[in-house]
Amino acid sequence: MASMYGSLVKEATVLLDQFSADKLCLDDFMENASKTLQNMDAPDRNFLLDVVSGCIEHKKLLDVVVNAFYAQNGKCLSRGDRSTFVIICYLATFTMDDLGLECFSKIVKSLDTKKMHKFLSFFFDVTNLTTWIQGEWSHIYDAAFVEKNWIAPLLRWRPEIDILMDQLAARMSSGSRAKKAPVKTTEPQEFCLTKPKPRPLPMPEPIPQQEKPKPVPKSTHRAPKEMHTIEEIKQKNRQKAQELLYLANTKQFECANPQKSEHTKKVMSEIKESFDSQLKFNSFQSSGVPASLKMNSSWPIKLNNTAIMRQEALYNRQVEEELRRMERLVEGAQEPSSFLQWQKQMRDQDLQEELAQLELRRLQGLISHKEAAMARTHIMERNQKAAQLQKEETAQLMQRYARKRLQEEKEMRDLVQQVADGHKNTKAAKQRLQELKQSIVKEVSEQSQELLRQALEEAQAELSRKFEIIREIHAIRSVPHMRHKFVDDTETGGHDLLGEMSLAELKERLAILKEAKQREQEERREWILEEKQSKQQLLLQQLDTIDIHRKALAQAAASRKEEKKARRGLQQAVAKDERVLALQKRLEEKQQEHLRLKQRESSKAKTSEQAAAHTVRSWKPLEV
Repeated sequence: MASMYGSLVKEATVLLDQFSADKLCLDDFMENASKTLQNMDAPDRNFLLDVVSGCIEHKKLLDVVVNAFYAQNGKCLSRGDRSTFVIICYLATFTMDDLGLECFSKIVKSLDTKKMHKFLSFFFDVTNLTTWIQGEWSHIYDAAFVEKNWIAPLLRWRPEIDILMDQLAARMSSGSRAKKAPVKTTEPQEFCLTKPKPRPLPMPEPIPQQEKPKPVPKSTHRAPKEMHTIEEIKQKNRQKAQELLYLANTKQFECANPQKSEHTKKVMSEIKESFDSQLKFNSFQSSGVPASLKMNSSWPIKLNNTAIMRQEALYNRQVEEELRRMERLVEGAQEPSSFLQWQKQMRDQDLQEELAQLELRRLQGLISHKEAAMARTHIMERNQKAAQLQKEETAQLMQRYARKRLQEEKEMRDLVQQVADGHKNTKAAKQRLQELKQSIVKEVSEQSQELLRQALEEAQAELSRKFEIIREIHAIRSVPHMRHKFVDDTETGGHDLLGEMSLAELKERLAILKEAKQREQEERREWILEEKQSKQQLLLQQLDTIDIHRKALAQAAASRKEEKKARRGLQQAVAKDERVLALQKRLEEKQQEHLRLKQRESSKAKTSEQAAAHTVRSWKPLEV
């Protein structure tokens, strides 16, 4: 019985190794396998076909376990046993309840004991089942389905599998004992005779292979571009709305200028008064410029171009202001009262215009604030309408996409049905192809002799022609040839181009261009030099003007100084005048007289106080 199970597993291993998904589909392979196993009993044949088809259908699940087993113990295992481990894993996972422990044990014991013990120990390990095996299977199928239908039954069969592994371990220990060495017997050897060459087999006819189906397009499992475009538009609209809201919130009070309250004005005035009280403008006075600096005030100062131009502009501005001041003085000297009245009227008019402008700006700010609020409301309404329209367009696109997908699925189903019908008619097509080939061979066999003769004659002629060509080539190579090529600079290349020219013309044109460039550079250099000279001349003129202004200012300062000295001299002369001296003497006399009067009054007051005190001391009350 064990040998029967072992032969079944080996037959299933052979079938599983023969299957190739690239060449045949599963249905055709199973049909061919059932034809090859017609001599086998029906139960065994059904068992074999079910096991092979189940291993192929659940290849992803079984490869997870077997690949990990080979990654851990692959050094001491053969790759030829992979299909055996796949079959055992399939039987333990999917058919354990149907087979029963007894049948499964017989199948395992019919195979290599050591390999089966190692694989079952790895597969039925609780840690492996509940951790990475369950996790990898959950990536392929639903996690709840995996735990309920596969992991839980395997854990339930764990105690019986432990007994089976103990039996395998006992067989391994009993089989590892030392056995009696067999007696060597004489083995007859065959004579070394020359074997006849085997008759060559005819070339097999090529079997037409089924065309490889086209892969599923990537767009099937990819979201449509319309959804991505809609999301981008939504993000942009949202960002734009946030920016507008931020600008409206930050600038809503910049345009309006609301008036401050009375309390705020009062507090601001108190703060200003407290700051003004802390200022000390008259706390000290400058002692003037030192004498050493006054003496050195006439030293020359070196100025750059910018300073010279700035100084020139300053002096020009001062001259213009002085001219305007003189004109105003001249006009005001004629009618001062009318000028002051006109100045007052203009100031009142400017103040009135300024107040009107302030009121206008305040009202415009309020209006712009209101317009901004209304604009925000309109923008929100427009965005809501756009979003609603976008939602409707999205719904229409989704409906159109769904109809398109349904149409594509229908076409795919029709295509699959056509392919299946083509697979059913494959045998008849093979028979017709065989008959067609036989008829073609018969027709070709009659013409092969004539074709071979013609081909031989053509080959002979081709060979003689090649020999002649080789002889000519050798003759050409034996003739010496000139290695230097003479080039005429005045000739063109002969390419029939519009701008084609000879080498000499090209050199001449390049020389003309070079001369023109040098001439342009010289003109540019001369122009720059002239500009520089004119600028220096202008700066020199400005320096002369500045020197003239400085001399004028120095003369004005000297004249003012002389006027001050003359004024001091006049004051001294006035002080030495006789009338002034007489008045000063009279003022001194008056001051002395006033002082004497004060002294006399003070002495009289003291005497009166002493007399009053004496009368008070001398008075005594009468006795009764």
